[in-house]
Amino acid sequence: MELTLEKTSWIHLCIDMQRMFAEKTPWQVPWMAKVSPQIHEIVGRHASRTIFTRFVPPRRAREMPGMWRHYYEKWEMMTLDQRGPDMVDLVPTLRAMVSPARIFDKMTYSPWINGELHRALTKEGVDTIVMSGGETDVCVLAAVLGAIDHGYRVVLLKDAVCSGTDGTHDASLEVLHDRFSVQVEFMQTEQFLSKAG
Repeated sequence: MELTLEKTSWIHLCIDMQRMFAEKTPWQVPWMAKVSPQIHEIVGRHASRTIFTRFVPPRRAREMPGMWRHYYEKWEMMTLDQRGPDMVDLVPTLRAMVSPARIFDKMTYSPWINGELHRALTKEGVDTIVMSGGETDVCVLAAVLGAIDHGYRVVLLKDAVCSGTDGTHDASLEVLHDRFSVQVEFMQTEQFLSKAG
């Protein structure tokens, strides 16, 4: 299927390009620096069509339900009380593009859980989601699968997603390419920008 991008139908969903993943923390994703130029180029040209997600930890582990509580007992040093709320923010160069870019906060890997993002995109007539950010094998994967479930056309920018480990990054892209080829299209950033204008 040839990609066409009508100005009224697509948004760029940029996943979790935050200080706590870019800076020296237990969750640092060193590879994030390699995809940043592509993401900056997209947002620089299409800030009004960009939504940044932010993964927001709780203040303390006991505030979370079920297995999330155990998760944050393991990663207590990443709770807001321990790490500080400033680390949740976008990296400064992307934060400067808000607004017209928007921010959507989430406390789970997927941005679709509470329905708010889907309602907003439906109201705006969005049918195509162009995806970038990190991590490919966690929050990006959850966002892609949720978008598929909601019926969106997904364009995944292969050179604008990153992970902490090459093996699971590659495996995630392979699964999405092989098993979801009807619903997920893969592009390079330059190719996307040439079509998006």
